[in-house]
Amino acid sequence: MKVKIKETAKLKKNFSLYRLAQELNLPQQTVYSWARGRTQPSYLNLDRLCNVLDCKIEDLLEAEPFQNKLF
Repeated sequence: MKVKIKETAKLKKNFSLYRLAQELNLPQQTVYSWARGRTQPSYLNLDRLCNVLDCKIEDLLEAEPFQNKLF
């Protein structure tokens, strides 16, 4: 699952990642790691993101295309 944090923050609240980190009271590095796909937010933090951005979880998550694996 890809998390569209940067796009959703900009669209819903016109927040930068820095401002979003402040609103969540989290280290800036944590939010940047989520936005770059290095780490994934926990379910609790996904809920917090939705509350701060006034959005649904569907707005934050984007399904990645399924890749056929060769066996």
